[in-house]
Amino acid sequence: MPYVENDGRGKDRPVLVIARRDDDHVYGVRLTSRAHDGDRDFLPLGSGAWDSQGRPSWVDIEQIYLVHRDGMRREAAALDLERFTRVARALQQRYGWDAGA
Repeated sequence: MPYVENDGRGKDRPVLVIARRDDDHVYGVRLTSRAHDGDRDFLPLGSGAWDSQGRPSWVDIEQIYLVHRDGMRREAAALDLERFTRVARALQQRYGWDAGA
């Protein structure tokens, strides 16, 4: 999704889509390659096809984004089921959500 750096540069913010709200909107959490070891707000994902440089990634579970489909610029990669399930469980524990069966 698009965002602006503090210096005014426009960039794309990588997000992991976690759920669909309706036909036009999805919920997502921010991905970063900046290390956050030991930070309770970040879940380590390791590396994957979503980062062309093969860097380890973390998902920020502190903030949930509502993204309109027009704000989605591209699809980078799909997260495997095991890692997606870890993210879903972390969100369920943090917010008391039902992650599904």
